[in-house]
Amino acid sequence: MDVIKVNKRDFTVKAKQLRRAGTVPGSVFGGPLPDSVSLQIVEDLARRLIRNKREGSKLKLELDGQLIPVQIKEISFNTLNNEILHISFQALKADQKVNSLIHIILKNTEKITGLLETMLLEIPYAALPENMIDTITIDVDGLGVGTVITVADIPELMSDKIDLQVGTEEIVLRISDKRHSAKQPVEQEAEEE
Repeated sequence: MDVIKVNKRDFTVKAKQLRRAGTVPGSVFGGPLPDSVSLQIVEDLARRLIRNKREGSKLKLELDGQLIPVQIKEISFNTLNNEILHISFQALKADQKVNSLIHIILKNTEKITGLLETMLLEIPYAALPENMIDTITIDVDGLGVGTVITVADIPELMSDKIDLQVGTEEIVLRISDKRHSAKQPVEQEAEEE
């Protein structure tokens, strides 16, 4: 698990000024913490963090010499000017289930001959910190037209150590015929005329 060094937020400086000075505001809450703690993170560290991790990822924050196990709860990002606005962390307690997201990563998508349709690439669930899952990678190489993968088809999701917050029949992805998909809207337009 990665360790990110953070400091308590300096409230004499406004958030906008903090960001201009190369620092990202943040907060950590929940778990064993009695109150929410406002943080500031060096921007370079914050950028590295969001490049390598995502919402639901586990890591540890080093704050005042203490290591706090957390998950990334929310990343606020301004895409117009490529600015990280705020990062929220949820402190984890070993015996307390937390809600999180499993991210589905698809590998070898360029090898698909049909049309790849993704329906559900973030799976909400609850689990104890030791059973949390950050990502699941699905290799789609060799999957043909007509393939449908549901939540139930992914073994990691069928663990009794996680409580899924979606139905097991939900479709994660499907591969359909490119020609069929392209013709369908044209046929529908012809019927409407």
